[in-house]
Amino acid sequence: MAIPEELQPYAGRWVAFVQDRVAGVGATADEARASAQLARPKERARVEFVPEPFPHALPEIVARVCQALPDPGRVWLVGGPVRDLLLGRRFHDLDFAVDGDGLAAARRAAEALGAAFYPLDAERGVGRVVLPGNDETLTLDFARLRGPDLYADLAARDFTINALAVPLAAPDVLIDPLRGAADLRAKIIRVCAPAAIADDPVRAIRAVRLAAQLNFRLDPATRAAVKAEAASLNRVSAERQRDEFIRCLGGPNPAGAVRALDAAGLLAQIVPELAALKGVEQSPPHTLDVWEHTLDVLARLTDILAVLRPVHDVDAASDLTLGLLTVRLGRYRTQISAHLRQAVGGDRPAGWLLMLAALLHDAAKPATRSVDPDGRIRFFNHESEGATLTSQVLTRLRFSGDEIKRARAIVAEHMRPRQLSKEAAARNGEPSRRAVYRFWRDAGAAGVEIVLLSLADYLGKFGGGPPPQDEWAAHVAGCFKLLEAYYERRESQVAPPPLITGDDLMRALGLSPGPQVGRLLEAVREAQATGEVADREAALDYAKRMTGRS
Repeated sequence: MAIPEELQPYAGRWVAFVQDRVAGVGATADEARASAQLARPKERARVEFVPEPFPHALPEIVARVCQALPDPGRVWLVGGPVRDLLLGRRFHDLDFAVDGDGLAAARRAAEALGAAFYPLDAERGVGRVVLPGNDETLTLDFARLRGPDLYADLAARDFTINALAVPLAAPDVLIDPLRGAADLRAKIIRVCAPAAIADDPVRAIRAVRLAAQLNFRLDPATRAAVKAEAASLNRVSAERQRDEFIRCLGGPNPAGAVRALDAAGLLAQIVPELAALKGVEQSPPHTLDVWEHTLDVLARLTDILAVLRPVHDVDAASDLTLGLLTVRLGRYRTQISAHLRQAVGGDRPAGWLLMLAALLHDAAKPATRSVDPDGRIRFFNHESEGATLTSQVLTRLRFSGDEIKRARAIVAEHMRPRQLSKEAAARNGEPSRRAVYRFWRDAGAAGVEIVLLSLADYLGKFGGGPPPQDEWAAHVAGCFKLLEAYYERRESQVAPPPLITGDDLMRALGLSPGPQVGRLLEAVREAQATGEVADREAALDYAKRMTGRS
C-alpha cells in the first residue's frame, strides 16, 4: 500500500482532515484534533493515522498465512515480531491481530500450513498454530482485536515498542501510532498508557525483562510505575509471574535482569528467600558475599554457555580462562546446546531451568552458616538444604513436577564435580570410573547442568578475577571426563545394559523378592561400569561373592 504523496510528510503522525484537507497534525489523535479545532473551530475534523514505510521484508511464512485467509486486509502482524524485525533480531513466534474471529483465522492458517491448531481462549477469540521445524518450533498466535479497531488494540498494549503493526495486505507500511519505532531507536521502554502496569502488574517484570534483553532503559515514568506496582504482583497468578520471571533468566543477561528486578522491589515479591543472601560473608577464596557471588555465578554461567554454543564468540573464547574451557569441552558444544534446548516441563527449555537453579544454588547458605573457632566460615549441608528450598520455591511458582525434580537435583549435586576434580588432582590422576558412574547414577538427566553450574560456581569464587590456573585446569579436566563418559562412553560407563535380571539372581542365589535383590543388581551394574564385570556369568559370580555364596 503506497502512502499518498501529499501525506508522506506526515508519515508516522496523526492527521486531522476537514473536508479532505489537512487541518491539523499531532503525535496523538487528540493533539491532531485539537490542532484542527484551533484552525477550523466551527468544523468537525476526521482524524487518521498516516503509516510510515516498513523497510523490512516479512518472513515467507507470513505470505503463506496471508494467502490462507479469506480477508487478509483485516489481519495485522503485531507486537514483538515487528519490533524484532526493526531491530534485526531473530524471533521465535508470530502474533497476529484479527478484526474478526481469531480462532477461525488460526484454524484456516493451520490447515494451509499443515500445522497443529490449538484454541487458547474461545471467549476472547485467541487461537494458536504450532509449526515444527528442523531446529525449533514456530508458534503463530491469532487474537481478536482488543477494542473497536486496531488503534484501540495497540493503545491497550504494554509498551510502545510492542504497539507496532504491519498489515498483511500491505506489508510495506508500518502502523506506529504511539511512536514505538522512535523509542526503539532511542533504546527506551515506555508504557503505552499511564495505567498500563497498574492494570496488569506482571508487566512490571516484563519491562525489566525487555530492558535486560534489549539493553534498553526504562523511561522515568515507566520506572516509577514499576516500583509503585511491585507489591501489586500478589494480584497476579503464580503461573504468570513464573512465565515472565523464567524468561528473564532465559535472556542474554540474566544477572543484569535479576539485579534490576531486585532494585525495583520485584524480586522480593517473586522469590523473597533471596533477600537473606545479602551481606552473608564467605571465607577465602571467596571475595564476595553470597548475594553478589550468586549474581556473579549467573554472569559466569552466561559466559560459559556463550563459548559452548555451536555459533560462539571467538573473542570471548580467546580469553585464557574460557579458552581452556573451549579447548577441553568444545567438542561437546552441539550436544550441550541440544540438551539445554530440550523442554523439561511445558515449553520451558532446560537452559532456563539451569539459570533458575543457579540463582537458588546457595539460597540455603544463610540458614546453614557457622563459624569455626579459627574464624573459618562454613555452610554445612547447604546443598541439600538448598535443594529442599528450591523445591519449595518452584512449587509455589507452579513449575511442573519434572522441573522441580530437575532443579532440585542440580542444586543438590552442584558441588559434586568439584569434589571429584579435587580428589582426582590429589591423586595426580582423573576421576575413577566408579566415581563417574556414581555421579551420573545420582545426577540423572540433570548431570549436564550440574557440570556447567559447577564450572560457573568455581569461577564465581573470585569475583570476576582469574582463578588459579592449575586448579581451574584440574576442574575443567574432571568435568571433561564426566562429559566424555556421558557423550562417548555412555553404554560402558554411565548406563550399561543389564546383564542379569532380578529373577536370574533369585534363581541362582536362592533369594526371595526384596530390597537385597535391588541392591545386588545395582552393585553388578556398577561393576559393569568399572570394567570388573563383562558378561552374564561374571555378573552372577560377582553377585555370589557379594553374598558370600561363591
